[in-house]
Amino acid sequence: MTTTPATSPQTGVTTAATPAQQAFLLLRVGFTAAPVLFGLDKFLGLLADWPTYLWPRVDALLPGTANQAMFAVGVVEIAAGVLVAVKPRIGGYVVAAWLAVIIVNLLLLGDFYDIALRDVGLLLGALALTRLAAAQTSA
Repeated sequence: MTTTPATSPQTGVTTAATPAQQAFLLLRVGFTAAPVLFGLDKFLGLLADWPTYLWPRVDALLPGTANQAMFAVGVVEIAAGVLVAVKPRIGGYVVAAWLAVIIVNLLLLGDFYDIALRDVGLLLGALALTRLAAAQTSA
């Protein structure tokens, strides 16, 4: 079921017509902005010391340093955020899968259970985005 956005007669501002459309918009913006911003920070290092979040065995398997691995992670995160912006029905699944990988990595580290649990919530939000995206595009 699709509906067109409503225009407020008082303000002339176009808004999402239903709560589901509003939820879809919130999740789409959030799951576009967050991966892009976190991906960019992999290069800037303003928010965290990202290599400390990489399980040492993964680091040993990958060529290069943990910092270089985080650069690759940043590229993936930026691409996932852009995909959500362009194709949220697919991008939501990509972000959910990426979050699953992050959760496993954090659990293997053994020191970041709180962050892993938060990422489970984000994974559920990404899956909700895909369902809402399907509803927005189906008749």
